[in-house]
Amino acid sequence: MDNERIRSFCLRLPHVVEALKWKHYLAFWIGDRALGGKMFAMTDLDGVRTGVFSFYCGAERFHELLEIDGICPAPYMFNHAWVALERWSALRPRQIEEEAQRAHTLIYQKLSQSTKTALALSEDARTRLIRQRNK
Repeated sequence: MDNERIRSFCLRLPHVVEALKWKHYLAFWIGDRALGGKMFAMTDLDGVRTGVFSFYCGAERFHELLEIDGICPAPYMFNHAWVALERWSALRPRQIEEEAQRAHTLIYQKLSQSTKTALALSEDARTRLIRQRNK
């Protein structure tokens, strides 16, 4: 697993957009932030900070994942039930994809109904909605 493979996987999930955050992280969001979207995972683009891939896992799974060698609380996000892979080999590639899928599902469930409704719109309608909200 590497940044490009996880990026390709995450971008195939429904309603996912990517955004550069804090100069070094590629963040994956369900929906645009302007629509009320939320981040579910991120990858360290240059691999020099703690964690090559971080994701939301939910409070129930947080401590279970921390028992795996190579998984630690995600810096600055652990209070929100995020973990980080210290290296790509901490999990098998298929497991990483499953965790990303699970994070996507958990965060989607937390979105407001108005955000879910906006995500169901066509891309043009969503763009118009964002423009209206930014006025």
